[in-house]
Amino acid sequence: MLTTETKLHPKALDSLNRWHRLVEEKNMDELDAILHPDAVFRSPMAFKGYASAPAVKLVLGTVIQVFENFAYHRSFAGDDGHSIVLEFSADVGGKSLKGIDMIRFDDDGKIVDFEVMVRPLNGLQALGAEMGARLGHLLPAYKGAG
Repeated sequence: MLTTETKLHPKALDSLNRWHRLVEEKNMDELDAILHPDAVFRSPMAFKGYASAPAVKLVLGTVIQVFENFAYHRSFAGDDGHSIVLEFSADVGGKSLKGIDMIRFDDDGKIVDFEVMVRPLNGLQALGAEMGARLGHLLPAYKGAG
């Protein structure tokens, strides 16, 4: 584990370690165990978030299949003990991208907010096109979280 992660609350750190395992295995079946029921996913393609644990699981379970050559590189823990930023890189549709996952945990170590930012624009566009093709018909039902 990276040293900045030791600033995390112990339950948040346990969930983060589980998250890393799920990503490594490309299997989100156990994601429910670390998601708060009211978790929100904030997409780099949309202003409003997608609300509820099922929405977060749907998006993360899909994107982990879309990404090729996915790898985390660095992490930055917030002073509150409940927030972490994970820097990553991946390829989508022949485009390379870099991004960050900003994850906030509650006192029980459950993910309450998962926000993603991606660059450059052509990588974001490739990601948006692929995710839209797979989930565009499903995501409107979850739209609207501030």
